[in-house]
Amino acid sequence: MALRPMQSATYTLFRNAILREQQVVCRYDGRLRELCPHIIGANKSGEEVVLAWQFAGESSGPLPQWRCLKLANVSNAHMRKGRWHEGRSHRTTQTCVNEIDLDINVHVRKRR
Repeated sequence: MALRPMQSATYTLFRNAILREQQVVCRYDGRLRELCPHIIGANKSGEEVVLAWQFAGESSGPLPQWRCLKLANVSNAHMRKGRWHEGRSHRTTQTCVNEIDLDINVHVRKRR
């Protein structure tokens, strides 16, 4: 994958959370989010993004739900131990991450 040579600290944190199957708590769009990141990489514009299952925290809509986060807009992120949330079944192909660096189901769990 051809991401920027230097990944952001937030990217590294989310990537490590996927590898360790740990939750991430952060602020995004001014709201506290409690997430389990599943796929990380870049979008069509080359921005660092993550597809995550938001299971708790604040939201403008009902929870839980899938979220596509631009990592440049994430603040105060930290990992924590807790139950891993996988989310509902994927009925459509995800369009959040165009250039996949890491997918928990393919690279970590070796399953599709």
